[in-house]
Amino acid sequence: MKSSFVSSKNLIRLQSAILRSFLQHSSKPISQTPFFIPIIPANTINLYNQRYQNLKFQIRSNSTSIMSSSAFKPEQARLPPALPLPSPPLTKATSFAFFFFAAFSFFDLFWFKIGICQLAVTPDKERNIQHARKAIEEAAQKGAQLVVLPEIWNSPYSNDSFPVYAEDIDAGHDASPSTAMLSEVSSRLKITVVGGSIPERCGDKLYNTCCVFGTDGKLKAKHRKIHLFDIDIPGEITFMESKTLTAGETPTIVDTDVGRIGVGICYDIRFQELAMIYASRGAHLLCYPGAFNMTTGPLHWELLQRARAVDNQLYVATCSPARDAGAGYVAWGHSTLVGPFGEVLATTEHDEDIIIAEIDYSILEQRRANLPLAKQRRGDLYQLVDIRRVSAH
Repeated sequence: MKSSFVSSKNLIRLQSAILRSFLQHSSKPISQTPFFIPIIPANTINLYNQRYQNLKFQIRSNSTSIMSSSAFKPEQARLPPALPLPSPPLTKATSFAFFFFAAFSFFDLFWFKIGICQLAVTPDKERNIQHARKAIEEAAQKGAQLVVLPEIWNSPYSNDSFPVYAEDIDAGHDASPSTAMLSEVSSRLKITVVGGSIPERCGDKLYNTCCVFGTDGKLKAKHRKIHLFDIDIPGEITFMESKTLTAGETPTIVDTDVGRIGVGICYDIRFQELAMIYASRGAHLLCYPGAFNMTTGPLHWELLQRARAVDNQLYVATCSPARDAGAGYVAWGHSTLVGPFGEVLATTEHDEDIIIAEIDYSILEQRRANLPLAKQRRGDLYQLVDIRRVSAH
């Protein structure tokens, strides 16, 4: 039994290595990359199926021993009950994986590359827009199917600048050149873009707003920063976003070609309840464009990302502006991707950079099986209420 288990594991690793090598070494979109499907001998398929059945048996046998008691009412720890993790969409990138692995009855894979663009921001808005466009194009050229931009990437980060650089996103086109660029580039490159954030003008109000664009170039979601950055650390930093900005009122979760994404902006990451709501709504990944500062950044930036990821057993991606020591507000930088076990998968320092990293959603179920928190919550003792979902019922 032991040898069957090890052999099956090695087979899975071999198949994974083949597919990862194919994806990582292709500089073109997968739909434009030639490849061949190897002919797999029938005896190999039969051997795999036999051993894979043993593997599944062992996993199921072990998992039954760590089931929690129904007396704890874990399903009641979330109101409404948490949604199951949705199956990621079968995109062109995973069509190959599905076709290749279908012969092995093994198709619970979804890998893609994320590009996190840590950009320098200047007072020149047009320059910022063109610079962001080039960074997105470079990330896509390196294989990224999802690209994330920083918080306030088209404007200096200051209360004086927000009204000057603000755009009417709903009006679009000339009224919002930043989002017009994001729409155009996402459509042309057939990628999903979490467009960092920009100052948004809506009537007489200003918001710190993140727009998500799909592969068709259409606006799929708009997140207005829910928790405004109002802090006062004497002798270190004082900033009051509420002097100019209005807080958003809606958590934002969106289904995309690269899975279900929950969106927060910078200070939103400090509030675990928002991340918990996103997890209970079935998010695979949380994206936080953010500009932590030189006081809180060294202490809290990575800590909060890893906490949100490990508590909710999902991926967390953050994107900061690059550091400008001469700016009125100096960003910490250190954009990062964190995995569902709290592991830092990719990060950078404080200069301009484009991080290209791989996200593998099959790991989510694996980690949730390792630590079955959803089955061990004490619904008899505590409860998280998703007010928006409760009101919708």
